[in-house]
Amino acid sequence: MPKYRSAWMDMDLDALADTARTFFEKECAPHEARWSEQQYVDREAWTKAGEQGLLCLSIPEEYDGGGGTFAHEAVLAREQVHALSPSLGIGLQNAIIAHYFNAYGTEEQKRSWLPRLATGEVVSAIAMTEPGTGSDLQAIKTKAIKDGDEYVINGAKTFISNGHHADVVLVVCQTDPDAGAMGFSLIIVETDRPGFSRGRNLKKIGQHGQDTCELSFDDVRVPRSNLLGDAEGAGFISLMQQLPQERLILAVAAVATMEKAVELTIEYTKERTAFGKPVFQFQNSRFVLAECATLVRVAQSFLDDCIQQHLKGELDIETAAMAKWWLTEQQCIVVDRCLQLFGGYGYMEEYPIARLYADARIQKIYGGTSEIMKEIISRSL
Repeated sequence: MPKYRSAWMDMDLDALADTARTFFEKECAPHEARWSEQQYVDREAWTKAGEQGLLCLSIPEEYDGGGGTFAHEAVLAREQVHALSPSLGIGLQNAIIAHYFNAYGTEEQKRSWLPRLATGEVVSAIAMTEPGTGSDLQAIKTKAIKDGDEYVINGAKTFISNGHHADVVLVVCQTDPDAGAMGFSLIIVETDRPGFSRGRNLKKIGQHGQDTCELSFDDVRVPRSNLLGDAEGAGFISLMQQLPQERLILAVAAVATMEKAVELTIEYTKERTAFGKPVFQFQNSRFVLAECATLVRVAQSFLDDCIQQHLKGELDIETAAMAKWWLTEQQCIVVDRCLQLFGGYGYMEEYPIARLYADARIQKIYGGTSEIMKEIISRSL
């Protein structure tokens, strides 16, 4: 497939890509099978990522971050996919959770948490989804009730990525049941506090090495200074402001997966023979791959435009929703069509295309379902 280079790439990002590729190929890819079996990565993988300077790439240097931009996070996400090492939840910590601290945290909170997120000393998670609440964030039931100088938190969260290793969790809580959307806040909860517990690692159809947990809060007490920011009621607005970047990083992974799937399939069909000739020589194979390669190129162009808008601070919520919806949908289509050209081997887990196929399906659900993305888009029409 013709080599494609994003217009926003530069020499600094090329160097990052080389470092990230080496890290994922050396420190992650060889362990993926074992991580998949145990359903979580080794804890030392986080500190190794920190030692390589791969954590908090887009956080200001004054908080020990990399001082980069979203482009750095996009390069990291792309290289992780291309190395076939999806389990380390590095994008969640880098591009999502660290930015909640950076954008809304008090100066004390930023200086307390961001340097430790950057070294990998602290692993983080964000807890939105509940057993009875998915995309409808305003239906969250977890409560944080003031008691003197403390909040008392009660509730349950599920599908929490990085939950197994998390040292700190940003918990979306109801702090004022009568205030509607303005009644939600983000509370910082250290996971060594009494009353906090982790449930089982959830068994998923894909992304087996990426730990996903249930979390419980039973009269968990935290100081009121653990409220993220200076004032209650900003949680829902904070989520709405940060979700476009979360959706964009998922779109980056979607396009990288499409690229990798086509690359693997071209290689396989040129080596695999059927009826006395390489599978690639059959017209159907070439046409399917031509169509998939075209979809990849269109996806790359759309994604690059979104990234450039985001780097200028101009990416709107609707366009981010378009990117998340369409690119994750195309990801599933392309990977499915590529898997078909592998025949029976495409259904075997030891083949990367099978893992890409299983891992892709959740992309249309987390970060906002495809249906929610269409609802967001439709409101702007």
